[in-house]
Amino acid sequence: MWRALSLAAVALPLLPLVALAWLALAPSAAHTPIWGHLWASVLPGQIVTTALLMAGVAALTGLVGTGTAWAVTFYRFPLRRILSWALLLPLAIPTYLMAYSYADVLDHAGPLYQLWQAVLPETRYPDFRSLPGAIILLSLVLYPYVYLSARAAFVQQSVVLIEAGRALGLGPLGCFRRIGLPMARPAIIVGVALAMMECLNDIGAVEFLGVTTLTMGVYDTWVVRGNLAGAAQIALTLLGFMALLLVLERSQRGQGVQHNRTGRQRSLPEFQASRAMRGFLCFACLVPVTLGFLVPTGLLIDYALLGSTAEGVMASAGRSITLAILAAGLTCGLGLALTYAARSGRTPYQRKEVQRLGQIAALGYGVPGTVLAIGVLVMFAKLADLSFGWLVVSGTAGALVFAYVVRFLSLSYGTLEAGFGRISPGLDMAAHSLGSGRNATLWRVHLPLLRAPLLTAAILVFVDVMKELPATLILRPFDFETLATSVYTYASVGQMEDAALPALMIILVGLIPVAISLSLLEQVRRGRSTRG
Repeated sequence: MWRALSLAAVALPLLPLVALAWLALAPSAAHTPIWGHLWASVLPGQIVTTALLMAGVAALTGLVGTGTAWAVTFYRFPLRRILSWALLLPLAIPTYLMAYSYADVLDHAGPLYQLWQAVLPETRYPDFRSLPGAIILLSLVLYPYVYLSARAAFVQQSVVLIEAGRALGLGPLGCFRRIGLPMARPAIIVGVALAMMECLNDIGAVEFLGVTTLTMGVYDTWVVRGNLAGAAQIALTLLGFMALLLVLERSQRGQGVQHNRTGRQRSLPEFQASRAMRGFLCFACLVPVTLGFLVPTGLLIDYALLGSTAEGVMASAGRSITLAILAAGLTCGLGLALTYAARSGRTPYQRKEVQRLGQIAALGYGVPGTVLAIGVLVMFAKLADLSFGWLVVSGTAGALVFAYVVRFLSLSYGTLEAGFGRISPGLDMAAHSLGSGRNATLWRVHLPLLRAPLLTAAILVFVDVMKELPATLILRPFDFETLATSVYTYASVGQMEDAALPALMIILVGLIPVAISLSLLEQVRRGRSTRG
């Protein structure tokens, strides 16, 4: 039974991708008139823009995330304790909310333009609706991915190596360049790769900022031009970008544990800094927190207070919560089936085989929402042709839940895999020796011990579904608004006062995984201090 469930879970991400490839590579699609036009005049520009956007976000998030993580780990300066957790707060803001919240402030009719004209009247005002503007705004939201992984890597670094470097005459910058950065490089690259994946998945911010990426190409070709085959062909190009990022992330994740652990029983040293340096570090850490969380949240609160309550917000919230609960329940169930099948295999070969299947099933998180949505559309269309149309529940609401499960299965799988790793195999052997079968062992032994990982996995999936925009825009039924699509709809017509309330609700829910991340970082820090 467990093996069958594992195979079914693996089929989830593969079926939409196979359907997508079939449509894109079919002989009829090769002769689609729009494809030649796209490849001749649209795709080259979108590919270059996407590559430049990803490169810019990678550079900026790497610089901000790594620099702030090193500062709060090895220096003492004002507000350090507060900033060490406040630097994670931008994680609660989806990329599209960042762009929407800054719209009126940075626009030519906004207060920043008036100040610019008063101070620098002869200098051209920079246009934030551009590629550089998109790089900056997206990086302000996505740098916490790098900060989180870099901070965890720095906290676990070897005291002996750092002290040896200082004894050999290395200053703080030398220790960072010669010791800290090389040891934390795999973790930093993982964080950068995750930020680039989120950048590649974005659709609301890049559309609002007028940046034509491949993601926008998929959406426009399907929704505006009405050509599903052309959208599928662009989606395959986008999938190639994501495949490169997945290979990079997986290769570096495997190296992330190769730290020298000698001397970890002592607390990390703190570098001495001048008063000016301490002030600079405090300012450097305050800037991303202020621009990435405090300012956009404050602007949204101001919009909400000035505007009227948007109609239908509670109905949209109810739909979002319902979808999130369904997706969280299904993903946790499938994640539990995958992880327990890998643990309870009768032979090492069976366990290894199921682990590989689980890794394949977890690939859905690396598929951009627009690509996944097109694949799901094609898949359900083929099922309907084969008289399996009953699988689509409530129009396309069933397809929407299916897409959520495929995309976020890796969250539950990874969390539960780590939870099972903390349970001693001796408990399984003891239960089997007392006559307990595999199902009974799961129910009586493992589930009570997995309550915290199950709850964490459910919360992570719940929050990500509440924020998901690209797949929801394409797959939602007519007149079916969620919180994310409500924000998108109001912001696209300039009604930020009406968009503010659902946006604030999304941010409030988004603070939950930030609290979970803070708890994990605190466990790492306390684990080290108790060994000191």
